[in-house]
Amino acid sequence: MNFKEVGKIRFATRILVIQILTVALVVSVCAGITAVLTMDQLKTEAEHSALAISRSVAANPQVRAEVAVDTFSGANPSATVLAAGNLQEFARATAESTGALFVVITDGNGIRLAHPDPTRLGEVVSTSFAAAMRGEETTSWETGTLGNSARAKVPIFAPGSSTPVGEVSVGFERESVYSRLPVILFSLLAVSILALLIGVAVAFLLRRHWERITLGLQPEELITLVQNHTAVLEGIDEGVLALHPDGTIGVHNKQAQEILGAGPMRGRTLKDLGLDDENLDAIFKAQRPEAVVHNGRILYVASHPVHRGEQTLGHVITIRDRTDIIELSERLDSVRNMTHALRAQRHEFANRIHTATGLIDAGRIGEAADFLGEISKNGGQSHPLIGAAHLNEAFLSSFLNTASITASERGVSLKVSADTLVLGEVKAAEDVATILGNLINNAVSAAVQGDEPRWVEITLLDDRDTLAISIADSGPGIAAGVDVFAAGAEQKTAEDNVEIHGHGIGLKLSRALARSHGGDLWVIDPGSTAGAVFGVQLPGVMEEK
Repeated sequence: MNFKEVGKIRFATRILVIQILTVALVVSVCAGITAVLTMDQLKTEAEHSALAISRSVAANPQVRAEVAVDTFSGANPSATVLAAGNLQEFARATAESTGALFVVITDGNGIRLAHPDPTRLGEVVSTSFAAAMRGEETTSWETGTLGNSARAKVPIFAPGSSTPVGEVSVGFERESVYSRLPVILFSLLAVSILALLIGVAVAFLLRRHWERITLGLQPEELITLVQNHTAVLEGIDEGVLALHPDGTIGVHNKQAQEILGAGPMRGRTLKDLGLDDENLDAIFKAQRPEAVVHNGRILYVASHPVHRGEQTLGHVITIRDRTDIIELSERLDSVRNMTHALRAQRHEFANRIHTATGLIDAGRIGEAADFLGEISKNGGQSHPLIGAAHLNEAFLSSFLNTASITASERGVSLKVSADTLVLGEVKAAEDVATILGNLINNAVSAAVQGDEPRWVEITLLDDRDTLAISIADSGPGIAAGVDVFAAGAEQKTAEDNVEIHGHGIGLKLSRALARSHGGDLWVIDPGSTAGAVFGVQLPGVMEEK
């Protein structure tokens, strides 16, 4: 396999192979070091055991006494005498009880007084005994007449003195020292294989985890993905949020942060940003963008679930701020209605001037003068607003007069109730016009669907800087279970499935505007006796005269 072929292997597979080789190398090195240390420990244990036995034999009073006599007397007993002596019997019994290869006792001249091979008795030992005769203890691995062994040599001191008179040498053969080594090595091999298997298993788990968190993408693909991700997020005007499966925000762009008016959003949830459960349910269940009121702004929010294979990765949320467009649209509707009303009044005024001109041309000067006097007294235009005398505030009066003309053309009477009393002046004309205009338009549309007589009644009251409005209509009311403030909802009557009370985002925007002033807009009566009744409270929009 050449380097090009290696480069074609998936990154996760390369990491797996590297991990397995690394684990195998580490396990092999550890096993080798452990084996060497174990062998060294066995040798050390054998030497220590030999030293302990040698000390015990050398300290025996009988051994000290007999060896001292033999050394000081210069006697040189024969092998036969030594074989039947106490030292030979004692050494043999000690070797049998301890499992030692040999227990050898010599005098000060190195003559064997006790030896496993009786024929060697009376001979000089094959290894050096000089250290013992200097009073030193030694341990080593040496080869003698009985083969290679781990041995210890200890001096024998004469009774009651520190003068070395002989030596005790105890040895253990190599085979007995390493008798446990196969079992230890087998156990070490088993542990090494187990460690290798665990390492391989962990490597496989890490590979699976890597592929899961990277969705099977290679590093170069991840680099490209990050580049594209940055270009897309920062290159569009919409707000974009990426939600983890648990609902926390993982990624967002600056536009989303600016639109939502929030600080750092990573790790937070949409609920933490101020979106209530009702809006969240609508966002995640809707098949199209859902309009949401947030901080007094109208946002169109769309949710797109993200999947890769059978794995759910979360949701991508796109946010569009449509507040300015919707407000302009609502105000444009008000301007359009006023323009239409002015056009109708202009046409009416032109007809009256034409009538006056006809009377003058016909020589009916007196009638023409009376007709023009009536126009001068009552104004050049007429409006169908019923109960206009109950309202003296200039802006509201002008606005309702205009609205009454549009309503009249649709066959609906607009009237001001006798309970109306406004003493102050409107100072937030645009917001009042937006809210009042939307409610009137919805009420007129509802009244058109009802039976004769068709009407819309408005009651206006002010208290210091607060304006209270109620609007009732003669329509069929709001169907049961319908939320007229649901963005984009089509509110219909139960009988004829006719759309009324709420087209698009108007009511939701109106309520948002009302709440931005510290007030509210709500349904007083969905239509238990007649049509629906809406209520509005707008603090801060009036000023006292």
